[in-house]
Amino acid sequence: MVYYEGRVFRPPSEAYSLIVQVTIGCSHNKCTFCDMYKEKRFRVRPIEEVKADFDEARRMYKQIDRIFLADGDALMCRPEHMAEILRYIREVIPECERVTSYGSPASILCKKQEDLDELHRLGLEMIYLGVESGSDEVLRRVNKGETADEIVRAGLMVKEAGMKLSVTAIAGLGGDELSEEHAVKTAEALSRMKPHYIGLLTLLFEQETPLMRDWQEGRFHLLSPMEIAAETLTLLEHIDCEGSVFRANHASNYVNLAGTLNRDREAMIARLRQALDGKIKFRSEAFRAR
Repeated sequence: MVYYEGRVFRPPSEAYSLIVQVTIGCSHNKCTFCDMYKEKRFRVRPIEEVKADFDEARRMYKQIDRIFLADGDALMCRPEHMAEILRYIREVIPECERVTSYGSPASILCKKQEDLDELHRLGLEMIYLGVESGSDEVLRRVNKGETADEIVRAGLMVKEAGMKLSVTAIAGLGGDELSEEHAVKTAEALSRMKPHYIGLLTLLFEQETPLMRDWQEGRFHLLSPMEIAAETLTLLEHIDCEGSVFRANHASNYVNLAGTLNRDREAMIARLRQALDGKIKFRSEAFRAR
């Protein structure tokens, strides 16, 4: 069997992909809202272990169309390490149509543009980048580790390399105090990047995190469904991302939204206004999930 250590996470669009852990954990692992990799210490897996997993997958499956390189920050590998993995995929799984990976801003910014260009040439087709917020104050409070300008620069480097860029932001991450700033500044950051795909999640606590403790102890206000809808409405009113596919249909969201910007922006805004007017029901807390 292919080796997996601990809990494994992947984007929704990688549901049918072969997942191989190139790294274990997250290189930053200090965001106050995230519990995904807290039980792991970040490390890069030896290349021979990774190759053995691909050999095993080749033995198990006749057809492998898509591959997702995990864990939370596989792109933190040295460029030559990642290049060897991509070459091996071409060798043993030549029918693979798409290889993707999470990439933190730090893992992108520590590379030269020509490194990213070469990884794309070898088959790395798309990077999933967590933007979270375009507000420097929100990013500081949740200990993201980079400024909005740095995150935007990382996203633009991915696009410059010819890869597709898929980003996520988190509604409610600024609490009530920074809700409007979070919405407006996130819209501005996304508009500067113009990613191919935008996924808007909604803040949700499941396992204990520092931000969850702040909420429990009254230092952070978790927004209500109405407040989340109003914040999302503000974001859409300020965004200019012509051609970006926009999705807010994750299990964490209170109101499902889907469209292509800027074409479908007004339709999504109208749907949010219907929810605020009570004409569309919010998803029950019992059915929300991360």
